[in-house]
Amino acid sequence: MSFSNEIEAFIKEFTKDVDAGNAAIFAGAGMSKASGFVDWPELLRDIAAELSLDIDREHDLISVAQFHVNQLKGSAKLARRIVEEFSHQAESSETHEILARLPIRTYWTTNYDTMIEDSLKRAYKVPDVKHQIEQLNTTRPKRDAVIYKMHGDVHHANGAVLYKEQYEQYYRSHAPFLTALMGDLVSKTFLFIGFSFTDPNLDYVLSRLHASTRRDHYCFMKKEQILSEDEEDVQRYKKRKQDLRVDDLKRYGIQTLLIDGYEDIPRILSSIESRYLKRTVFISGSAESYGSWGRQEALDFMHSLSASLVRANLRVVNGFGWGVGSAVINGALETIYSNPEKFSEDQLVMRPFPQFPTRDQDLNVLWEQYRHRMMALSGIAIFLFGNKVDAHGDIVPANGMLREFEIATGQGRIAVPVGATGFIAEQIATRVLSAPEAHYSGIEWIVPLIRKLADPAASRTELVNILIDLVQRLGR
Repeated sequence: MSFSNEIEAFIKEFTKDVDAGNAAIFAGAGMSKASGFVDWPELLRDIAAELSLDIDREHDLISVAQFHVNQLKGSAKLARRIVEEFSHQAESSETHEILARLPIRTYWTTNYDTMIEDSLKRAYKVPDVKHQIEQLNTTRPKRDAVIYKMHGDVHHANGAVLYKEQYEQYYRSHAPFLTALMGDLVSKTFLFIGFSFTDPNLDYVLSRLHASTRRDHYCFMKKEQILSEDEEDVQRYKKRKQDLRVDDLKRYGIQTLLIDGYEDIPRILSSIESRYLKRTVFISGSAESYGSWGRQEALDFMHSLSASLVRANLRVVNGFGWGVGSAVINGALETIYSNPEKFSEDQLVMRPFPQFPTRDQDLNVLWEQYRHRMMALSGIAIFLFGNKVDAHGDIVPANGMLREFEIATGQGRIAVPVGATGFIAEQIATRVLSAPEAHYSGIEWIVPLIRKLADPAASRTELVNILIDLVQRLGR
């Protein structure tokens, strides 16, 4: 899907922040509404009716909540409404799922629900949730992401921030949260999703960010459009107000991304995920025999390929395949350790296959799960050689590598077989070249390069150069 130049530029820049570990998300009520939860107007609809107010005519909703507390001399009923509305199980949105898969380590939200942490858990990540001041100075072991729930949590509704008096006192009662948020706004690039920018606590923080310490942030906003002549005056007014809001947000360093509809958000995030994953290359291969290649020649080729990928600031994922894994790992580590200030051990992800069944699970089932998890880490899969020794000592095709190709294509990864290495890699090259439209739609330029990678006469250095250029072009 094509986007505006502005959004394309955002995708490119925000992917860099994700890759560098500097990205953060601020989730508002609109993000949870897509999963079936209510927003503030719906949460307070019955409350407003009890006050003989029409919620559709009210704009200062925290004052409505305050009026109700004043009348009942307490907030117990408001707290009960939160429990009633946000305790039920809900399907996570595509937006939640994509964000959970990305390596984003910081989330802020004014929502009471548990959608963010639940999505992270489904992505096999450990969330560290902070909804009370006392939790800010503790660190959950092995955490993958921190979720700051600055207005409280559904499971502790009595401590939630609900009405105007609490908002007015927030800068005193929850000062450590505001300090932490201010620090993150200075050090990270935020993407605001489902947020209306009417929250007084966020206004308090944004207004205190000095221009010299501020960095660029982004938010999504649905574009106001003139739909018909009957609505022309109303829509022109709304569009004018939106233009003023967009301009005002620039005071805080927030760049507004105007979208046609909220369904554009997961599409944009999918594009970020795809671009990010293409910075990671999975090398699939196994070799008892190197065919027409000499053993040292093959090892040198794989060593050079892995080293070149690291030098190109890419990540390498490897399952430690027989006859392949050691050369891949050595090439990556040698490059990383030769210049540790420029390259990182994070650029090499090793996933040796389990060798024994556990918890009565069949080993083949474990391998299948493992392959899916491993492939999910990357956006590009390179296939080399592909053979093994059977029980009779014969050299046979490595069908596990063929399965990895099937998983790669099933997950929408880009398969890059080096057919010149023979065996399963050659079979895969024959398959993709016989139906390139099924494997390389939208990137047809790659087909001549796949043919060149299948040429046995190509030099080993030429093969490495083609692979590096190909991978870098895919990531642009």
